[in-house]
Amino acid sequence: MAAPTIDVHSRTQGPRKRALDLALVLLVLPVALLVAALVALLILLTMGRPVLFRQERVGRGERRFIFWKFRTMRPAAGPDWDPTSDKDRLTPMGRALRRTSLDELPQLWNVVRGDMSLVGPRPLPAVYQPYFSERERLRFAVLPGITGWAQVNGRNFSGWDDRLGKDVWYVEHWSLSLDLRILVRTVWQALLAKDIAPDPSSIMVSLDRARSHPAPQLGSHPS
Repeated sequence: MAAPTIDVHSRTQGPRKRALDLALVLLVLPVALLVAALVALLILLTMGRPVLFRQERVGRGERRFIFWKFRTMRPAAGPDWDPTSDKDRLTPMGRALRRTSLDELPQLWNVVRGDMSLVGPRPLPAVYQPYFSERERLRFAVLPGITGWAQVNGRNFSGWDDRLGKDVWYVEHWSLSLDLRILVRTVWQALLAKDIAPDPSSIMVSLDRARSHPAPQLGSHPS
């Protein structure tokens, strides 16, 4: 089913927003490539291959695309093929990458490809697709972002209703000045490591579990 459309659809995905994305990516690209190469080397030395984590996520118009991050976890099974929790799988290197948000660097490629924007609702796993309300599905009227209004207003410490509500608010109130404001706040929060939970599953259940089983329980929750 196609995502609901609203008046801001053409504005938010217009040439001005795309131009801002590409201009800022080009501006940070030399430093980003250098940092990404260093991070990739450290992951290779400490965790081995693969260096990147890929997952199918849902973007604008509920179109699925491949989302990239630096790998921060060990494989989902232990040496004796016993399942391990997200907390046990997260490596010290991975924890440091998440605290500094450097694990998100590969998503600049998603921005260049046009799968994502620098700012927008965070893309969520395809398995969550049946669990959005009709109003929450307005988030699919725009490109997903590396950062967004929800990420600078609570991030992993917000409940799902609040977080998805902030995504809708962003779609309905979008402007270039709002994007720039979010980007500045994102940089500041990354420097302070504010509102970042390296293991989100320890404080919040996944959307599918939360809405299928309202009782509190642990589950994986990608940021």
